[in-house]
Amino acid sequence: MDATRPMTRRDVARGIAASAVAALPCPSFAQGAARIVVIGGGFGGASCARALRKLDPKLQVSLIEPNQTFTACPFSNEVIVGMRELPAQQFNYDKIAAAGVTVIPQAAAKVDPEKRIVTLADGNSLVYERLVLSPGIDLRFDALPGYDEAASAKMPHAWKAGEQTLMLRRQLEAMEDGGTVVIAVPAAPLRCPPAPYERASLIAHYLKTRKPRSKVLILDAKDGFSQQRLFEAAWKELYPGMIERIALSQGGRVTSVDPATSTIITDFGNYVANVASVIPPQKAGRIAELAGAADNTGWCPIDPTNFASKLVPNIHVIGDACIAGQIPKAASAASAQGKACAAGIVAMISGKAPETPRLSGACYNTVAPGYAFSLSGVYQPKDGQFVEAEGATSPVNAPRETRQREAESAENWFKTITVETFG
Repeated sequence: MDATRPMTRRDVARGIAASAVAALPCPSFAQGAARIVVIGGGFGGASCARALRKLDPKLQVSLIEPNQTFTACPFSNEVIVGMRELPAQQFNYDKIAAAGVTVIPQAAAKVDPEKRIVTLADGNSLVYERLVLSPGIDLRFDALPGYDEAASAKMPHAWKAGEQTLMLRRQLEAMEDGGTVVIAVPAAPLRCPPAPYERASLIAHYLKTRKPRSKVLILDAKDGFSQQRLFEAAWKELYPGMIERIALSQGGRVTSVDPATSTIITDFGNYVANVASVIPPQKAGRIAELAGAADNTGWCPIDPTNFASKLVPNIHVIGDACIAGQIPKAASAASAQGKACAAGIVAMISGKAPETPRLSGACYNTVAPGYAFSLSGVYQPKDGQFVEAEGATSPVNAPRETRQREAESAENWFKTITVETFG
């Protein structure tokens, strides 16, 4: 098939034959209807696709996502320690397809910005008026000597929820009491900045209840981290002597790994782990680079008023892949960006100026069953980037009842965002 030919009804039907949405009709593009293609079916892309159809049902919206099941990262640290099972993290695209979005279970292989064409892995193609990239992150396996995809089977990153999550869980279960779990944390930017410390906390909970002579060691390429005082207070209260963190200035930056001997090398010393979770540096998903939307940092600069790429015309970037100023790379942020991007695109198609977005988001961290705290913020554009207009974090010395309520709020937040996005 000619890769430059627009995808026809027959092409799309053939491409989704094996998917969960195969039985749904796959309409051809209506005459005059704007064609919007969204790449990436996570919280950002799925929210954007649904919002586009809701704001303007005439739009022809296609969502390109190779995985028929989405596995959510929020709460996946609980899966690692047996507090939760993986199916509770998994969602399909049936409701999104039912909302009129054409869901195409293919990977996007190429973007031609001049012709406005997306080529799929099977050679078929889609033409677009506007393209939204929401590819999430890719792991930079070339950035840490000794660590590659093969090494991740021995030292799981578990930074993309799924099999890696279960792999780390199995390793913890198999470790003998008295072992050391090492978590290697990269420098910013990274997806969900507090998540490595939530992981350390929940692993400590698991060890305290199952293997109490064991320890958790955090090797950190940063000196400070989000909600540090809250985490450290919780560690002192719940896990005294179980969690040790070596910061950047103390020699905590990991410079290489040796998977064969489970050795992690830092600036000032070597550490042998019984279980190692090595989180490598990250960048925007590969398709962003192929589209020309990523700069030399590996991330995508955007106009915060409408999420339009600063590098490529007619392309918008949302979620973890974009450079969003003070907005953290988190699920709630991606969802908010997806909805705001959709509103901006609908306004632009209508010939109107997009309204200035004002985005809100929250991040919950669970450090033990029934014990959580949060960080929330409101963000708006200023001087070409997003800045925090309002922010709040849990008090450090809150009573246990407050922590319990926040744990309940965290569960409610997850239910709400997943229903809004996939339900």
